[in-house]
Amino acid sequence: MLTTVDLELDLSGLTCPLPLLKTKQSLNKLHSGQVVKVIATDPGSERDFQVFAEQSGNQLLEFEKADNRFVYWIRKN
Repeated sequence: MLTTVDLELDLSGLTCPLPLLKTKQSLNKLHSGQVVKVIATDPGSERDFQVFAEQSGNQLLEFEKADNRFVYWIRKN
């Protein structure tokens, strides 16, 4: 999937709840329709980001898991 990324966050090494918190703060600064790419290493982020997208109305466009890295593409509603 080729998606234009407006902001990339490398949150490697941070543990719950920091990856989600920093992502929320960044999304608040973006305009509707913009996309943030998040790189995390916390395994709990997989569940957290899925639930966050469902509850917030933001769209989880893509999720990739490889080599202990979790990458998310989220479009702001």
